[in-house]
Amino acid sequence: MIIDGNKYFILNTKSTTYAFRVMESGHLEHLYYGKRIRVTDNLDGLIERQEFMMGNNNAYSPDFPSLTLNNVCLEASFEGKGDNREAFAVIENSDGSRTSDFVFESAEIDNEKKDLKTMPSAYDLEGASLGDKDSVSKGNHLHVVLFDKYNELRLHLDYYVFENTDVITRTSRLENCGKASVTIDQIMSAQIDFHDSNYVMSTFNGAWAREMSRKDIPLRAGKHINSSYTGTSSSNANPFFMLSSPKTTENTGIVYGFNLIYSGNHTEIAEVNEFDKTRVLWGINPRGFSWELDAGESFEAPEAVMTFSNAGFNGMSVSLHNFVRNHITRGEWAKKERPVLLNSWEAAYFDINEFRLLKLARAGRDVGVELFVMDDGWFGERNDDRHSLGDWKPNLKKLPNGLKGLCDKINELGLSFGIWVEPEMVNVDSNLYRKHPDWAIQIPDRPHSEGRNQRMLDLSRPDVQQYIIKAMSKLFSSVNIEYVKWDMNRTLTDVYSEYIRDNLVSSDSVLSKNRQGELSHRYVLGLYRCIKTLTERFPHILFEGCAAGGNRFDLGILSYFPQIWASDDTDAIMRAQIQTGYSYGYPQSCWGAHVSGGTNHQTLRVTPLETRFAVASFGSLGYECNLIDMSRDELNNIKDQIAKYKSFRGVFQFGQLYRGRTFTDDKNVTEWTVVSPDKKKAVGMLLQRQAVPNMPYQYYKAVGLDEDLYYHFYNREIKVSIKEFGDLVNVVSPIHIRPNSHVQNIVDKFYKLEGDSDALKMFGSAIMNAGVKLLPAYSGTGFNEKTRVFSDFSARLYFMEAEKL
Repeated sequence: MIIDGNKYFILNTKSTTYAFRVMESGHLEHLYYGKRIRVTDNLDGLIERQEFMMGNNNAYSPDFPSLTLNNVCLEASFEGKGDNREAFAVIENSDGSRTSDFVFESAEIDNEKKDLKTMPSAYDLEGASLGDKDSVSKGNHLHVVLFDKYNELRLHLDYYVFENTDVITRTSRLENCGKASVTIDQIMSAQIDFHDSNYVMSTFNGAWAREMSRKDIPLRAGKHINSSYTGTSSSNANPFFMLSSPKTTENTGIVYGFNLIYSGNHTEIAEVNEFDKTRVLWGINPRGFSWELDAGESFEAPEAVMTFSNAGFNGMSVSLHNFVRNHITRGEWAKKERPVLLNSWEAAYFDINEFRLLKLARAGRDVGVELFVMDDGWFGERNDDRHSLGDWKPNLKKLPNGLKGLCDKINELGLSFGIWVEPEMVNVDSNLYRKHPDWAIQIPDRPHSEGRNQRMLDLSRPDVQQYIIKAMSKLFSSVNIEYVKWDMNRTLTDVYSEYIRDNLVSSDSVLSKNRQGELSHRYVLGLYRCIKTLTERFPHILFEGCAAGGNRFDLGILSYFPQIWASDDTDAIMRAQIQTGYSYGYPQSCWGAHVSGGTNHQTLRVTPLETRFAVASFGSLGYECNLIDMSRDELNNIKDQIAKYKSFRGVFQFGQLYRGRTFTDDKNVTEWTVVSPDKKKAVGMLLQRQAVPNMPYQYYKAVGLDEDLYYHFYNREIKVSIKEFGDLVNVVSPIHIRPNSHVQNIVDKFYKLEGDSDALKMFGSAIMNAGVKLLPAYSGTGFNEKTRVFSDFSARLYFMEAEKL
């Protein structure tokens, strides 16, 4: 609920309060954001009272000689009036000046959640008004208007309160009310100033195949910047970030979580000034960006998301997960359980044909797979990554019966059929490029910096957008396609658009110039038009986003595609770290996770099949391995895995995920718990990086259970191969068994050791606080049926089901 206390604005969620006021000068002073507090319409105790000018700071104006904006916590700041910190907006006015003076004009409180016109934004539950159903009580939208009378510009600031999820979102829109064009060089989505600086800024950085590594930076004087300049939200710097107190843990301490509903270049800035105040800004990256705003036009910035928790990082994640599930992902698949899939990529790469695909699909069907996905290599002359992107017609040498022939046969096996596409890209060696070279983003008559032997189509062009919509609509309606993996395997270089050069000219002859600084943002807007149109046209299709893995994992894409391929790295140990990183800001229903082959294709690491399954279970499960070459034991194990996953699928995909100990904290284990909404079911995972001899007894601690429920706690039992013991098995074997011998293979085929079996009954309070002391792991001596074989990279799943005492 938002309270208007005569130029005081108090935004309350279930557990937080956000407050600011209109100063006598007309500026918006930020007063507080944190745990919910009791306030009246008198907030004088939260105001910093300036009586004298300090040192060499500048007074805002003769009417306010003791006011320096450089020492005020503000809701929005601008250049030229004494605030030396990073600005919310930088605007080149029609006279060439860059000074802006936005002051309060009006405010309105209502109950309407307004969509952005050009970009996705958060929505109300089932289309209800704010205040209905999950978004309780009325008055959850605040619209504030600031006006710069000297330059005739209006800045519209919108605040939306999602009470039950403890989230506030913000948008900004600049309106040119004058008669001349202005140029926007920078405009943020949100700003928040804190009166102190005792914070740690946590960002999630990485690269291809190693996304979302958490980096903690204690704030000091100066700027700390997290940003992308790839044309995407990028695996280098995800737009999600946190600010926390130095001693915050997973379950204790204060933390702020921030995100952006945007899929392009972005920036997140935390700046500490000489008065020890901290300014946080996030929005479109100003590097390489400019936007010419003609008279009568408006520019809207992406919607920003923020939350606060005093229950540690897990508390913040709970709020953001609920927000994403209920107010970002939408459509038929938002809350629908996702099928277990088998993807052809790591099984065959480009070397696919109908016979091989059907053989792989049959193997998938036999172990319980529900969806078969044909990845890259099915169209044009696509035998490698140098040809045919843009030519979306099946290769009849590989698929002699066409897509329909293959799809029909897949459906006859009882499987759904899915397909891979990369509509935003084009190969130079393609019919599309030969016909429309001007459709690519490139600088004419200059050498181009290639990425994966392909170029990006210019999605700022309406004709390119229409081509993609038409080509994909034709493809998706040609056969019974029920899943689409939408890929994007390179980033922007040689940023130039012939369309912008020829078509976007300012109406103001004084400022008329080439507007190439608009290309990266216009690309994103064009992408949104394409995927919005297609997802609305094909609501039954499950779309999974991908950009060389997690190079575009953001709330913008999740507004259209309910899940994203988290990383091209399918190695279980790396995936545990990557998925831990994502879990801070995104629920596990949003990422795809696959079981790969025994020797991983990205790291060459060999991990147990159980470990690969355990890690991939926390998300939308798939298999990306050659089932045709697997042994009968492996296939039987996979069949059991999938059956168990299906029985807990709703919990794995839509339960609340909590982190315990993690590799991120330099621990030797990663510990996850996922809990059903009613807390009657839960699954835990304990993953070990390295085994040590004479090790201490291990334990597992759950998070998020009902303290008063009585749980049956048990693990998924697995059989143990004698091969895991090497020649150590000869200590107990009546015959000598040489490792890797024919005898060992025969014995292993017909005889398996019984694995550990834990079956306990405990209250939730005990499992969470005392933890479960697990059966002893083999540590150099002794072995029996109560010993866990828990070597390097081993994992166990533990299931918890409430029952009557």
